[in-house]
Amino acid sequence: MSQVTARAWTLLAVVLVFASAAAGCKQKASASQCDQLLERYATLVVTEKHPDASAADIQAEQQHEKSEARGDDAFKNCSSEVSQPEFQCAMRAATADSFEKCLE
Repeated sequence: MSQVTARAWTLLAVVLVFASAAAGCKQKASASQCDQLLERYATLVVTEKHPDASAADIQAEQQHEKSEARGDDAFKNCSSEVSQPEFQCAMRAATADSFEKCLE
């Protein structure tokens, strides 16, 4: 085998390794998506706890839930740990429990 052919095979092998590594990497949630998750979770928690609450009460409780969630490691690490499929699952969740299961 000539040196040119050997280099071509080496280059092809390197390209294939990088391509397979890139295919294995899953895109993570963006900072904006993490904010959407936080808002969605707070809304689910508030509406489950207080189904008959006024809009003002719901908004106040949402702010409280958001403050608590921001201190949680799962939300702090959101953009480095939450995959796009997990994000989509959580955004479709109908309950806080199902939301949490999406992110496990």
